[in-house]
Amino acid sequence: MKLTILGAGCWGATLAWLLTDNFDEVCLWSREQDLSEDMRNNKHCSYPLEIQLQDKVQVTSDMPQAIKDADIILSVVATSGTREVCENLKKSGIKSEQILVNASKGIELPSLMTMSDVIKDVLPNQRLAILSGPTLAKEVLMGCPTAACVACEDHETAVFVQEHLNVPSKFRLYTNSDVVGVELGGSLKNVIAIAAGFADGMKLGDNCMGSLLTRGMAEIVRVSVRLGANPSTLYGLSGMGDLIATCSSPLSRNHTVGALLAQGKKIDNILSELGSVAEGVKTAKALCEIAKKMNIEVPLSEAIYEALYTDITPMEILNKLMNRKLKEEEKY
Repeated sequence: MKLTILGAGCWGATLAWLLTDNFDEVCLWSREQDLSEDMRNNKHCSYPLEIQLQDKVQVTSDMPQAIKDADIILSVVATSGTREVCENLKKSGIKSEQILVNASKGIELPSLMTMSDVIKDVLPNQRLAILSGPTLAKEVLMGCPTAACVACEDHETAVFVQEHLNVPSKFRLYTNSDVVGVELGGSLKNVIAIAAGFADGMKLGDNCMGSLLTRGMAEIVRVSVRLGANPSTLYGLSGMGDLIATCSSPLSRNHTVGALLAQGKKIDNILSELGSVAEGVKTAKALCEIAKKMNIEVPLSEAIYEALYTDITPMEILNKLMNRKLKEEEKY
């Protein structure tokens, strides 16, 4: 059995570290310009996380060689690069029976397509599954246990991925047939995680955080259900589970973005300081565009969009949210 992981960032390298013993062969692919000399020569990286891969892991920027004979291809590239990687997979001769598992959480701009839609657009006949859940890379590297979902319309494919990516006592996987719900739960929660970091940065307290998570969850469910998700999915691992983890942990890049926004820093400087992708930044824009098109109320997400892309101050955002017109608490 061979596993190929596309993307040598934090989560991609962590998955290569975590899953090595599950497979006879493991290959970690990255674009030439993104592959550090340390990772290429020593199978090691020290920033932003310390990761040492086993000798059996092959590290390469040769796509055709990377995917040759792979049973599972795990895509962990930034959402903005997913279409390009799929085009590269197509040119490199990916076979329809090979299972492509997407682990990237976001929405493509300007198309507003989910990652599964992007993949199907380029590779319409590909066996496809989605991996999503509360998976902070640093905690996984520390050996802390977590659980996640493998979503696929084909149950047999979902079970195959579940069985081969499950790591006893560390990484427990559940199957789910609601691809839309699992994808959107994992993607939209990143926007609320920025809001949580913002609230922490302003030291607004635990009452505020409880209110924020609840109202943020209402927005996630409201939008996702309109896009075809089963509402119960959003209260599972890829929705509520991922939301709690990313909103409560400073290990979350999106949480960090929010905390720095609360200090009055500008997004370009924040992303430069962060040194890695925070998917919620672009997802906030995509989410607000979707909501506007479908006439869905998402005040919290709109506030984060303003914090990211305008000169509004943190206190102005807080006052704007707290002094909205009074209303009934809807179900979602």
